[in-house]
Amino acid sequence: MMSSYREILAPAGDKERLLSALDFGADAVYLGGTMFGMRAGAPNFNAEMLCEAVRLAHARNVRVYLTVNTLPRNPELALLPEFIAEAVNAGVDALIIADLGIFQMVRQLAPAMPVHMSTQTGIVNYATANALYQMGAKRVVLARELSLKEIAEIRRHTPEDLELEVFVHGAMCVSFSGRCLLSAYFTDRDANRGACAQPCRWKYYLTEEKRPHLPMEIQEEPEGTYILNARDLCMIDHLDKLAEVGVTSFKIEGRAKSAYYVSVITNAYRMAMDEYLKNSGNYQLPGWIHDEVFKVSHRRYCTGFFFGHPNACQYYENSGYISACDVVGIVEKSENGRIYATQRNRFFAGDVLEILSPGCQPVTIQPEKIYDAENQEIQTVNHAMMPFSFPCEMEFPKNSIIRMPVKHPVPEEIEIR
Repeated sequence: MMSSYREILAPAGDKERLLSALDFGADAVYLGGTMFGMRAGAPNFNAEMLCEAVRLAHARNVRVYLTVNTLPRNPELALLPEFIAEAVNAGVDALIIADLGIFQMVRQLAPAMPVHMSTQTGIVNYATANALYQMGAKRVVLARELSLKEIAEIRRHTPEDLELEVFVHGAMCVSFSGRCLLSAYFTDRDANRGACAQPCRWKYYLTEEKRPHLPMEIQEEPEGTYILNARDLCMIDHLDKLAEVGVTSFKIEGRAKSAYYVSVITNAYRMAMDEYLKNSGNYQLPGWIHDEVFKVSHRRYCTGFFFGHPNACQYYENSGYISACDVVGIVEKSENGRIYATQRNRFFAGDVLEILSPGCQPVTIQPEKIYDAENQEIQTVNHAMMPFSFPCEMEFPKNSIIRMPVKHPVPEEIEIR
């Protein structure tokens, strides 16, 4: 009998984003140390910070997975024993590994440590999944290039206690399972060691050998083309289909993204999963949960490879982001009919705002009066991190998000195939 357990796995690039994931309903978080992680540009966690992160997460019954998913070169191997000892000492719940040599070293150095094989391993069939299971892997993070049908077949041909994890939301890589050479070639920054410069997001022209100073458009757009640029993945409407083919863990990409992104997307997938678990035989995603994924900064969405060949996955117009909301404040407390908060972006008295709390549908408010820290009425909250308050009959927990919808959002759809 297949386990009914389903995990929402959120990214944690630093302590602020870790706390966002914990507040907004993650079952588990994944984060990086100071070495061996695929997001070298994120702040990440040193040994002391890692211990604190595990303590904070375990206090809320949230698991912590540490990334060891780069493809390290020979000189880096000598650093691994100390790194693994720090992970064991911190009490992390599993290591995410891509390299088979690192896998073998971890089995020797920390035989009791659960191992999750990274999407960087490129697992696309049940033979590889079974081989890794026999080597001692507890979980495999399947390649992003798989369809629902292929995942179902892997599930049918693997042991029930081998967990399957897939990415369900966030940025996608044009290269196979993230194994890219472009960044190293163009900038000497190795994508396979966590330092990708994202050349797939750059604008490209075509040049002819004898006319190097005459760039030609690759398609009929005067500004050139983003020929390698991928849309973002979004499977918020299809968690039931993923669950039904046997996915155990639903992973959100974004260790380099904002705490607001982590909060909103974790909350959306948490609520969607809770709806599925309550009504798996008659699952319907509430419209407000679907709308939440458009309220963070994102590229245009698609469903990746899950429904077959992804004809709609590339986006050639630009590599910029879209967002339907700006964060204007973070709630500090609610008491005596007033909300006290700290500013993040400017807004004015009378603006229509939303407040998003963990596990809740956003609430629309329109404060007509705003007060500063001295209780003086003000018309605008326009200083970074300034304390402010406004009357409100409703109460909201600390760290709830106050945001302002943009006045004219661009209509969007999630492209399927």
